[in-house]
Amino acid sequence: MYNLFISHSWNYSNTYNDLVRLLNNKPYFSYKNYSVPKNDPIHNASNDYQLKNAIRQQMRPASCVLILAGVYATYSKWINIEIELAKELNKKIIAIEPWASKSTSTIVKNSADRIVGWNTDSIVNAIRELS
Repeated sequence: MYNLFISHSWNYSNTYNDLVRLLNNKPYFSYKNYSVPKNDPIHNASNDYQLKNAIRQQMRPASCVLILAGVYATYSKWINIEIELAKELNKKIIAIEPWASKSTSTIVKNSADRIVGWNTDSIVNAIRELS
């Protein structure tokens, strides 16, 4: 069982859902998802400080942090905070380049311990190797 925190932009939740679907359909691969979906009550935090602490607690049990490396991630305040938290907590970061993307986030890729393409086997192998 792998404990994962999947960072994503709520504005691009379709990509997050596609990634979860890929992982769910991988035979002989079990994981617990510690990410913060859009409807999570964590969003009721009254300020950024509380939200950051809530995300830190959510990320704490994860062995790896998966970050979708779409160009939008460069400009996402919260994805950048999640990178900061992952480093603070000594979590391995796996950057996943979106399918058929022409440009990706340099910030995410520079922060990553491993960069993989949008391929189930590549993603799962990176999780297994880094966990």
